[in-house]
Amino acid sequence: MAVVVALALFASACATGGTGARDEGPAHADSVSGADASSSVTPTPAASASKVPDRTEAVRLVKADPAVSAEVKRDLKPCVSDEYPVDVSYGDLTGGPVDDIVVNVLSCGDAVSIASYVYREQGGAYHNVFKTEEPPVYAEIDRGYLVVTKQVYAKDDALSNPSSENVLSYQWISGRFVQRFDTRTDYGNLGGDTESPSPDG
Repeated sequence: MAVVVALALFASACATGGTGARDEGPAHADSVSGADASSSVTPTPAASASKVPDRTEAVRLVKADPAVSAEVKRDLKPCVSDEYPVDVSYGDLTGGPVDDIVVNVLSCGDAVSIASYVYREQGGAYHNVFKTEEPPVYAEIDRGYLVVTKQVYAKDDALSNPSSENVLSYQWISGRFVQRFDTRTDYGNLGGDTESPSPDG
């Protein structure tokens, strides 16, 4: 009788559907944000670059960069609380052992990108290998290319309606970025033919 009771208890335990150990597998790296995964790094020109810096540290990197203009540094301040107006992306642009960093500095009022920078790990520190400070401009990583978008405004264009857009694609060749493609789109603006790089031009 005791054997029958033991078998019944064993069968009911198996029927709960549990597998003992959880079978969800290891946590995926993409479930952790870059900011949380690398918050211990302080990227200054002399700092270690063994890990990709987070968003706040990318701001420090721009502020410490001698290649960044004084005007951009002056404008790079929090818009609300401690939120800086930057977009930061990471990826392989230069074939280095650590992801490269693309930083777009935005204006607080209208979130227009006023400058774009690329940082590459060299000798244990991040160094500026690309910059453009002619707003409005925006840089991003696309399948190994650095893609820079520049909007062109005619004299009377509204900020939301540029006359045209230039998209420049760069590739890292022999230690520097080389422009490979240039695509221009005209939007058919009826407000005149004189163009300038910004609405104020």
